Amino acid sequence: MGWGQPSRERRVLKAGHSSIAVTLPKPWAEAMRLRPGDVVVFDQNDDGTLYLKPAPPEASIVPATPYLIQAQSFDDPGLLKRLVVGAYRSGHDAVEIRTETALTSERVEELLDAARGLLGVSIVAQEPNRVLLQNFIDPSKYGLPQLVQRMKMILVAYIEEAESAVTKRTPSRRLGSFTEEADKVFALLVRQLFLASRDWSLARRIGSPDPRQLLEWRVVVQTLEEIGRLLAEIAETLNRHSQDPQPELEGLPELLGELKIGLKSVVDTLMHPTLNAACDAYSESYRIQLAARELGQKAKAPARKNGLAAAIWALGLSASRLSSLAEMALDRAVATGNEMVLLASP
Repeated sequence: MGWGQPSRERRVLKAGHSSIAVTLPKPWAEAMRLRPGDVVVFDQNDDGTLYLKPAPPEASIVPATPYLIQAQSFDDPGLLKRLVVGAYRSGHDAVEIRTETALTSERVEELLDAARGLLGVSIVAQEPNRVLLQNFIDPSKYGLPQLVQRMKMILVAYIEEAESAVTKRTPSRRLGSFTEEADKVFALLVRQLFLASRDWSLARRIGSPDPRQLLEWRVVVQTLEEIGRLLAEIAETLNRHSQDPQPELEGLPELLGELKIGLKSVVDTLMHPTLNAACDAYSESYRIQLAARELGQKAKAPARKNGLAAAIWALGLSASRLSSLAEMALDRAVATGNEMVLLASP
């Protein structure tokens, strides 16, 4: 280190009537060019340690340059929206669209749809050849555990709509709103992970005290996104055929109910890992996976014609992804420390 090796111990001093203070090592303060009156910023880690650094000068804080997407024209439907979503997910606060030819009404509506589908994004400038989108979300206000719990609630809602389609044989009108909300939460979660990977202080504030855990968080989010797509497919398929004559297939409503309970258990264990809970969640998810496979083997030819078999197949994939999450919950529990678990003999 350029500032040498200062003493690792500092005595706590009385400062004023009710405050205490600790001095900073002089070599470090000189290396950081700190002077009396300067500001330092710090974050408290979960283990009680402090992360300390000089505050950046106000003059150095400049508005970020918008991410520029420029082309002669945008003719492919969906491409412009996906570019905006990609810029948002990768952490850009402002996205500017420029074209040599005026944007068509279809492309303008596509940009409006992109803004509606992203939390905190609005169109702040619109001209024939230029559109500026701005994000107004403070990333420090959205913790990773809270967003994952919100995702869990949306996935549970998908399962409940699928249950209703099977048992009540009435089509749901809420699937579209669930899908819109799921897309918003997924995009925000990916954005949070990108931002946290570039700012360790932010990573700590939003629930990842060890920045090395961000890769694990990314796998969790991606797996939950896959489960979400599968559950949406199941709910939509069963919803579409809810009033069609269907062969009786025993076990489907019960399996959906078990998947809902298993999903809650696995996600809760991921967020608050204990070895006992993780072992239970792992065993339950594996049992659900086997039950889904057995149910798929029972599907007869009539079920294949009306789409029921496709829903069962997607249900099996959902159970498989849930097992992957249960394995991660088990890994997290083992990593938290030493704990004894008594496993029943077979």
